[in-house]
Amino acid sequence: MARILCVDDEASAVALKRSILEHAGHDVKVSSAANEAILLLETERFDAVVTDWKLGEESGRQILLAAKRRADVPVVVVSGYCMDALRAAEPQADIYLEKPVDATELVAIVEALLRTGEAQANRSGRART
Repeated sequence: MARILCVDDEASAVALKRSILEHAGHDVKVSSAANEAILLLETERFDAVVTDWKLGEESGRQILLAAKRRADVPVVVVSGYCMDALRAAEPQADIYLEKPVDATELVAIVEALLRTGEAQANRSGRART
């Protein structure tokens, strides 16, 4: 079971992603705003982040920066604005998925990224934080 931060300013979208990931056995914390998500990333440990790119007037880029600054946390951007996100400056997300996302695909991708991160941590002799 992984701890996943899920961020989306649309209540129905974040509830759906939370339900999908919890059904797959993960512990999910949700946020509807970039500033709240960044505070969570700075104060809590997460194994992965699933975020929208457009969060009202804010951008998912701020969340991506906070996640990559904190640790090598995999970030999945699920958005109707993937082309905008792909054009953004570094760092880049681990993967970009167009809305609406298929539940099976979302779970498979998140779990693959988690396994990759665990394997890299084991090879380098360090535990993920």
